Amino acid sequence: MAGGATILGIETSCDETAAAVVEAARTVRSNVVLSQVPVHQIYGGVVPEVASREHLRGIVPVVRQALEQAQATLEEMDAIAVTQGPGLAGALLVGLTYAKSLAWATGKPLVGVNHLEGHLHAVLLEERRQGRPDPPLPAVALVVSGGHTQLYAMSRDAERGYRYRTLGRTRDDAAGEAYDKVAKLLGLGYPGGPLLDKLSDFGDPRAVALGRIRLKGNALDFSFSGLKTAVLRQVQTRPELAAGIARRQAAIAALGHKPTLDDWRAVCDQPTLDLIASFQQAVVTDLVQRTLAAADALTGAGEPPASIFLTGGVAANRALRATLQAAAARQGLTVHAPALNLCTDNAAMIAAAAWPQVERRHWSAFSLTAHPQLPLDSPA
Repeated sequence: MAGGATILGIETSCDETAAAVVEAARTVRSNVVLSQVPVHQIYGGVVPEVASREHLRGIVPVVRQALEQAQATLEEMDAIAVTQGPGLAGALLVGLTYAKSLAWATGKPLVGVNHLEGHLHAVLLEERRQGRPDPPLPAVALVVSGGHTQLYAMSRDAERGYRYRTLGRTRDDAAGEAYDKVAKLLGLGYPGGPLLDKLSDFGDPRAVALGRIRLKGNALDFSFSGLKTAVLRQVQTRPELAAGIARRQAAIAALGHKPTLDDWRAVCDQPTLDLIASFQQAVVTDLVQRTLAAADALTGAGEPPASIFLTGGVAANRALRATLQAAAARQGLTVHAPALNLCTDNAAMIAAAAWPQVERRHWSAFSLTAHPQLPLDSPA
């Protein structure tokens, strides 16, 4: 069974209700994602209670659609994988409860998966579905999204398949969260990360000095709240920026359709575009520098990495991908990242991450429960 195991994955850690059918952690037979962005836009961010309610509405039809697209039935699944954490407690419980119900009703094995491990296995899944060999390990892995900015050392493990060790973590806002907060501050709506990335093309990344991120303690940790505050101070001290926000919000509200990139470009003056480009440059520079510093630290400790993994929602950022790839190449390292549809939260990555456990017949008990702060580090 395990060699070609077909796994149903379920993911409900935040604001996407997702289900997928993946065969042998290689072939994605379906990958359905129901986004809650339109629901949360009116609040300017994810509301946990609303997210849980929307998962309750979406979980049954999303799983049904995933099976239909895969032309498969529950009885044909070899296991059911579900995100256990980290994430929003109520959201996680919806997926866990439904997955356990399906496993109990069908007699299929249940496998709890760490959401962060899922993001890392999205990298492996991408390589396999493209017919390429797995990237060489050990690797430095950067998981960067709206909820997480983490650096891991990833290696193979005879018992579980893979081992993970935290090298650095965010001390406050995750990078994606900082993007969304800055976009909201500038009157660009929610979620703002993808829009800031696109609008940065029209600004000068050297126009606004936002300062360097300096931290005491672990030099591989991240902190983006200072950059967010620096943008706020720019708005507070430069009247033209504040005036531009008011004009922009009025112009967008007057549109009779969902704003396009051209619409946003038309309502953003040059000082705003320069600030956006400078913010993105600061975030990307910090992410790249600390990732390569982690590679140097492992090399100095006698554990030189063979590759770099880049994954998570912010891994779709074009500037981050290009900058990290170029910088890593200068150190003789190759960056491996998933396709854009596997960067954001999805269930294919959860099914892929469950595969090593299915191979080893390591099932989860029905006492499995949500763990909002679930760590990824492997036991010593």
